[in-house]
Order: sequence, then C-alpha cells, then structure tokens
Amino acid sequence: MALPVEQEHPVAAPEPEPAAPRPGRPGRLVAGLPRTGLAVLCGLLLALAFPPYDAWPLSLVGVAGLSLLTWGRTARQGAWTGFAFGLPFFLLLLWWLRVIGLDATIGLSVIEALFLAALGAGLAATSRLPGRPVWAACLWVTQEWARDRLPLGGFPWGRLAFANTATPFTPLAALGGAPLVTFAVALCGTLLAWAALRLRRGPHRSLPTAAPALAGALAVLLAGYLVPVPTAAAETVKVAVIQGNVPNPGMHFLGTPMTVLKNHAAATEQLAAEVAAGRAERPDLVIWPENSSDFDPFTSAEAYGRIDAAVKAIGVPVLVGALVNGPDEQHVLNQGIVWDPRTGPGASYTKQHPVPFGEYVPFRDQLSKVITRLQQVARDFFPGTGSGVLQLGPARIGDVICFEVAYDEIVRDTVNQGGRVLVVQTNNATYAKSGQPDQQLAMSRLRAVEHGRAVLIAATSGISAIVAPDGTVTHHTEELTAAQLSAVVPLRDGRTLADRVGAAPEWVLALAGLLACGLVVLDGFRRRRGAGTPAES
Repeated sequence: MALPVEQEHPVAAPEPEPAAPRPGRPGRLVAGLPRTGLAVLCGLLLALAFPPYDAWPLSLVGVAGLSLLTWGRTARQGAWTGFAFGLPFFLLLLWWLRVIGLDATIGLSVIEALFLAALGAGLAATSRLPGRPVWAACLWVTQEWARDRLPLGGFPWGRLAFANTATPFTPLAALGGAPLVTFAVALCGTLLAWAALRLRRGPHRSLPTAAPALAGALAVLLAGYLVPVPTAAAETVKVAVIQGNVPNPGMHFLGTPMTVLKNHAAATEQLAAEVAAGRAERPDLVIWPENSSDFDPFTSAEAYGRIDAAVKAIGVPVLVGALVNGPDEQHVLNQGIVWDPRTGPGASYTKQHPVPFGEYVPFRDQLSKVITRLQQVARDFFPGTGSGVLQLGPARIGDVICFEVAYDEIVRDTVNQGGRVLVVQTNNATYAKSGQPDQQLAMSRLRAVEHGRAVLIAATSGISAIVAPDGTVTHHTEELTAAQLSAVVPLRDGRTLADRVGAAPEWVLALAGLLACGLVVLDGFRRRRGAGTPAES
C-alpha cells in the first residue's frame, strides 16, 4: 500500500513593512538642529584662528569640522551647513565693522557667508568621490577665488592663509602665494576629518585605513619647513616710519582741520631734532601713512607749507599720504606722494582698489535715497591704474594702500615691476583697538614671505611695523600713540617662485574644485538617465 504523500503548502512571504513616513519640514528642522549647532561652533572656532586671537591650529579644527558635517549629505543640506558655519565665522571675524554700524556688520557677513554656503554644497556633493580630501581642499581655494573678486571687486578677509601667517604652513607662500597656503591648510584639515571617519568604527578595525590620512596630514603640516625663504640682500637702506596718531579714534578720527597733518609733521620734526642732536641716525627715507595729510596739498597752501617744512627739516625724501582732488568735483584721489626736500612733490601712486561703501558708493543715486548714512561719503575715490613702484631716495619701493594688501595681484605687481621693499600706507583709526589692525598686520607678514621683501607699515594710529622678509615683526608700535620706528632693512631684487608663477596655482586649484563638482553633476545626470531607460526584453 502506498503511503500517502504529505502535500506541501507554500509558505506565504511576509508582507513588507510600510516605509516610515518621511518627517515633515518641522521634524526635519528639529532633526537638523544638532548639526546646525555644531556648524555654528566650528565657524566660531575658525574665527578664533585669526588675529587678534591667533589660535591658528583652530583653522584645522574648523576645516575638519565642516568636512565632517557635510560628509554624505545632500547638496542642499551641505549648503545650509556651510551657511550656518559661515555666518558666525564672519560675524566674529568682522566684529570690528560694528564701528560703522551693526547693520553693515550683519549685511557683509551674510553676503560672505553665501560663499561658504556654496562651499558646503560642493563639499557635500564631492564627499563620495575618490580622493575627496584633495577635492575638498581645492574647493576651499575655489571659494576664496570667487570671494576675492565678487561682488564689486571682492572682499578677501577670512582667507585660511591669513590665519596662518606665522605657522608651519607660511613658507609655502613663497612657492604658490596665499592660495597655496589655503590649499595646504584645507588639505591638512580635511585629511584629519578623513582619518576621524575611518576611526569611528574603532581603532582596531580602522587604524590601517586611518593611518595614511594621519601621515598625510602630518606631511602637509611639515612641508613648509622644506621651503627656503629668501632673505639675503646685497644692499640695505635706513628707514623711519612715522605714526603721528589721531585726535579721536572712530568715525570722526580727523578732529579739527589740519590736526592729523600737524601730528605727523611734528613727529617728523622731532626726529629731525634728535638727528641734529646726535641722538638718532639720519634715515635715508621716511614713510608717512595713508591720510597723513587731511587736506589736498596742491590746493591748500597751508597744508603744502606744513608738509614742505617737515620734509626740509628731516632732509630726506618722505612718502606722504594725502587726499588729492580728482578729475572732477565728485571724485578724490587717495595717493602716496614722493616729497623731496629740495624739489618738493614728485611722483605719486593712486590707490587702485577703493573700498565699496567706505571710499565710494556704488549706485549712489539710488542707494543714497534709501540709506541716508551713505551721504557721509561725500565724494567717491577715483581708482588709479598703475602699480605703486616709486623711487624714494635710494630705494625703489612698492607702495600699496590699506586694504590693498589683502589682494594678491596688487602686491605681486609691485614686486614684479621692480619694488625692492614693500610699503603699506594705512589709516586704521576708524577701527582702533578693534582687532582690525592686527588682522591687517598678519596679511603684511604673509606678503613678506610670499615675495621675499621687507614690509614697512605706516599707520596713522597703529599698528605701524617693520617686517623682515622672513615674516618676523622686528619693530612695531602700540595703537593710539604717537611714535616713530627706525631700522635698517634689506633691498632685494630676487623674485620668489610665487612671483614668477603669479595667479596660476590659484586658477589651477580653483578650476580643479569646479571640475570635481562638474563630475558629480555629470554622474548624477547619467544615473537619472539610466534609471529612466526601460529594460530591454
């Protein structure tokens, strides 16, 4: 008898669980709060890397933090994270701008933070690419490249290089300028973030993959020590830098007419008296700061006479900073004028890059009706067209005026066209004791290394300084004091590699960052196109 076969019944597959509903907008906002808070913290830490705080290692922490927070996120999430990082960063970095107005501080910070939002989107989009730390570092350069030029000529404050003007990264400026320093700082920080991601599963499982990233970060950090910084010179020159001080720091620093000019003339005459008494050596040349004459010496006989008397007293050429009437009644020229004790005023340099809303008002007719405070800028500064190479006594100097020290090409042009020593004429009296003079001094230190030139900084109220070609500050003044600095500085003709290659490293690195983003966009397009193609039968 055949045994009955037990009939097999198929087992029904379990029904899939319904997908969890996507949280609504309020839920997504709440879920993103910790990430946003961390981004704010990282932005503040990055600001503390800059003067006057000078905690430069925090620049690596800030970069690493933004990299970790944008890892694996969507471009939209990365953009918000970048903005949350950038806004507090610029608010703290530019807090000195509150002298002009809190609205100006917030407005400029928001505009600059939008570039960090674009950076955050790029970091998120490229976070899955092979070699991600390199692309991320390139994107930092891309962001600075755009911010240095847009809008209205750009605003370079807050570049990673300017937080690293006396660090192991600084010598790299002699090879590729400030952009190469930024790239190195960003690469080191991103490699640290990469290592942290590898270690998150525990050191026993991930240390072999994290070790190369840590070694790479250390190699980038120490690479600057292998770069020779040229400082030797066959000739020297004795210089004096005059800081006459101002009566009232802040928006109305000029005080009564002629006060600032008289301060600088009196300080120069005091130096002349010390020379005559044998208590000081006679300099070969003297540097006055930007706006050291608050009147046009070519139209004011009193101003002309006061300058001429001081120059004759010291008996050597003086570089005078003055506001000179422009080509029409609406414009004025911000100039450095070579004033000879025998022949009087001669060659001059006109500031090429006036500051928007501070030295000229864009769209004046329209904006002045809405923002009445802009009417305080009575006349627009007319931009110069030539570099600041001037013969001042025995020295051929490269003059840049105030904020121009932040712009790579302006400083580089003065060296490539023959400047043997750099001069920064500046008037920071509006921002005295705010940290802004410290930030500008840091930029000058980087320029010294980048171009292998001594830098003479003459400020109306401080910080005046003398910087050696290796970036060392050999002499400096305190703020809001009348003072004079005397030193022997080298005159150099040799050019660094950074001078020779110019902006090429910046363009290559910036375009590499854009290329990485382009590859991500192209890959996404291909994936969407492939997903939409019906399968072949």
